[in-house]
Amino acid sequence: MIVNVLPTTRQHDSRGAEESHRAQNQRVGLNTAVHGGEVRRFQTIVLVVAAKEAAEEKKEGSVHRDAVLVRLEQDKRISLIKAWEEAEKSKVENKAQKKLSYVGAWENSKKASVEAELKKIEEQLLKKKAEYAEKMKNKIARIHKEAEEKRAMAEAKRGEDVLKAEEMAAKYRATGTAPTKLFGLF
Repeated sequence: MIVNVLPTTRQHDSRGAEESHRAQNQRVGLNTAVHGGEVRRFQTIVLVVAAKEAAEEKKEGSVHRDAVLVRLEQDKRISLIKAWEEAEKSKVENKAQKKLSYVGAWENSKKASVEAELKKIEEQLLKKKAEYAEKMKNKIARIHKEAEEKRAMAEAKRGEDVLKAEEMAAKYRATGTAPTKLFGLF
């Protein structure tokens, strides 16, 4: 059954004419309403399934009803399958998303751990580098000190040898004798 309401309006000046139009329109399926001197007519169209179709339905009613029930059952089954499929897809998506977020968190955690270890190793290396640099500076200072001591000893030895040579030369001059070894040539 389909119902359509089509409004139509027209001006009316007498109430008696209104009543006669209302009675006439009700027979034909038209309704009239008066609002502020304006007559509004609503035409109601009703489509009714013909009696012929009703008779055919009675004859084929059980067959048709069974076919409709089978079709409804199939539609119901299909809609349940679709709903199940959507639910399963949603579960799979949620599970995959959860797994991906877990993997991301695991990756971030491991990266942070490795980076912390790397910083710790770098700090240890910097500390060792500083210790070794200090040791090398101390070693260089020790070597420099030893070199100074050796220079001082060499200078002292040279001074002693020069003094000794001067003393020997003075002795040879005083005694008038000549040295037995001349410059290591003889």
